[in-house]
Amino acid sequence: MADAFEDEEAEQTVSIQEYLKSVEEQELEADLVLGGDEGKECTYEKGYMKRQAIFSCLTCMPDGNAGVCTGCSLSCHDGHEIVELWTKRNFRCDCGNSRFGEFYCKLLANKDPENIRNSYNQNFKGSYCTCGRPYPDQEAEEQVEMIQCCICEDWFHENHLGLESPDEIPRDEEGEPIYEDFICQSCANLCSFLTLYPPFILVTAKQCDASVNGDTKESMSAGASAVNVNGYAKESMSAGASSVNGYAKESMSAGASSVNGYAKESMSAGASSVNGDVKGSMSAGASSVNGDAKESMSADASSVSENGKKVGQNSEDNMDLNGSLSIISPIPKCKLGVDLQGAHLDLVKKPFFLSKSWRDLLCTCESCGDFYAKKGVGFLIDREDSIIEYEKIAQQKRQEKLQQEVGEELNFLNKLGHVEKIEILSGIADMKNELQSFLESVDPSKPVTSADVRQVFENLAKKRQRLV
Repeated sequence: MADAFEDEEAEQTVSIQEYLKSVEEQELEADLVLGGDEGKECTYEKGYMKRQAIFSCLTCMPDGNAGVCTGCSLSCHDGHEIVELWTKRNFRCDCGNSRFGEFYCKLLANKDPENIRNSYNQNFKGSYCTCGRPYPDQEAEEQVEMIQCCICEDWFHENHLGLESPDEIPRDEEGEPIYEDFICQSCANLCSFLTLYPPFILVTAKQCDASVNGDTKESMSAGASAVNVNGYAKESMSAGASSVNGYAKESMSAGASSVNGYAKESMSAGASSVNGDVKGSMSAGASSVNGDAKESMSADASSVSENGKKVGQNSEDNMDLNGSLSIISPIPKCKLGVDLQGAHLDLVKKPFFLSKSWRDLLCTCESCGDFYAKKGVGFLIDREDSIIEYEKIAQQKRQEKLQQEVGEELNFLNKLGHVEKIEILSGIADMKNELQSFLESVDPSKPVTSADVRQVFENLAKKRQRLV
């Protein structure tokens, strides 16, 4: 009986591979949250960063009206009660400014008294959701998963989203979310203009149920056939449109086809692209063979340039003073065709779940851009604002860091003399042999203890002494 209790209390054993994998996963998760910031310096001098990890110190600021960067949370507020806020947009480190009284920043003392563009919500006090509870909640029987709104950046419990049931949250068969961003019920009214966009900009649980063994990620109109080989039909395709080995990225009218290329904007009936990218609208009969039609081409116009690239309309208007073709950048046209300033917008009663790459669908014309800015959501058309882009940059920094570490190790070895290199290689070989001998002698059914590890290093030390 006693042996049974001892077995239950025994430490959980893991293999070396499992341990190393878990460490790597934890490091990656930390890098994604911190954006690759190693916390060695204060980010204040970088200004109002588009997105960065922010922390609130309740020891210094119990009212939660200040935020500090990663570096300051580690150096200036070590041992304090810290609230991890994940990331915040357009925020500048407050550490040591007038909000902290006589407390000064150890990393960068010279700062403005106030960061007037910073915004603070209840998260800085350690409260979240419409219920205003902390996370983790010590009084809760079960910690309910929380989702962050991409507008107000508050976090909400799944059962407090304004849905009839958490089952309405779009997830795949394994329970993983299939949406990119979430907009809470309160902010949904602010972003009610999203209802003017095609319905596939939003994701619902019903759409998840309707998708059967396929990767058709956007709605396709009646009669449309998506010949989708090694690609996804990412936007609505009207009747007869097909995409082979490519992505139909915007609506294609009847008969339009893209072979081994990308139909990136609307193509009128009969337009075709063979082994090329149709990047601008092409009117009926226009064709591009082995080239890129980068500007609009009038009816029956064709482009077969020596380098396979169509730069613009071949007219005198496109000639510069030197007689060379110049590129005329087209003014972005409104994708909606609606003046948002005067558009009638219905009251939204439920939160939004946004589809993958939904920001790319937003209109960026001047009129719509002004509307977003007046609504205070101009950041939605800034690619660097998204969490996806933030984590992408963090992964790039991580790869660069790992490559730099490998390079430093190689440089270190290259600087050593022949004798030093032999000693290091011999030491590595001794360690390998000692570990192999230990693993061959140990009982695989028993866990490795700290005493076993000490014995391995003692054996190595004795061997080195004999060699000396």
